[in-house]
Amino acid sequence: MEGSPSSKSTVKVSWLERISALLMREPEDREQLVDLLHSAFERNLMDADALSMIEGVLQVSDMRVVDIMVPRAQIDAVDLNDSIETFLPMVLETAHSRFPVFDGEKDRIQGILLAKDLLRYFADPEKFDLRDMLRPVVFIPESKRLNVLLKEFRSNRNHMAIVVDEYGGVSGLVTIEDVIEQIVGDIEDEYDFDETEDNLVEERDGSWRVKAVTEISDANEVMHAQLPNEQFETIGELVVDIFGYVPKRGESVSKYGWQFEVVRADSRQVHTLLISPADEPTPADERE
Repeated sequence: MEGSPSSKSTVKVSWLERISALLMREPEDREQLVDLLHSAFERNLMDADALSMIEGVLQVSDMRVVDIMVPRAQIDAVDLNDSIETFLPMVLETAHSRFPVFDGEKDRIQGILLAKDLLRYFADPEKFDLRDMLRPVVFIPESKRLNVLLKEFRSNRNHMAIVVDEYGGVSGLVTIEDVIEQIVGDIEDEYDFDETEDNLVEERDGSWRVKAVTEISDANEVMHAQLPNEQFETIGELVVDIFGYVPKRGESVSKYGWQFEVVRADSRQVHTLLISPADEPTPADERE
């Protein structure tokens, strides 16, 4: 009989079963899994940091070394034929813990120098031999997946690998920190510019090292620039709009009379930029 208690009970059970099936079903693909995670976040079952890291883990399984490596042109390396007095200023300025060492040209990487091993030079300069200080170098192809590389880093206790192209030439460099940053976000240390109080620092060559969170109006005032600030508030937002995507470290573009080079970035956002006057207009300028 329509409207009877038994029929209403059946309808209620049916709805409960449908809702339970919806909540309990396993995701059939990556997209459904991400939707499920976002649903859990919206119901306060996980915080934003946990969601971001889980999404980072999923992204790492799809990414390859070529997606995050430091390009060949940006590698800070030591020439085996140089004296320690020649390359020591570069070591001190960059403040890296490890440096590739090459013999004459970057395609001939001989090993990895740990900055701390240079202390032996100051203890006994006459007995110091750079070649004896070198640690074994690991070469990997551009196509290696990041999740596989991370497992190899952990099992072999390596922290740096040299990336080679299909012809065996050096195309870049990647560290374990680069991989982990894709999961947890940017990792800062005591030498990072992002830790300093100043948002804009002028370099000796007249360029500016600028934090992406710097307001455009402040940059215009300090750099005597005329960057547009009607649509965006920060330098980072403006640069991402110019690229049309979140650029990687080492990428550069020119517009509004300035060249913007990405110094620090992860898969989510830009952190630090090197901004210098543009010598010539680029396609980005011409699109104005």
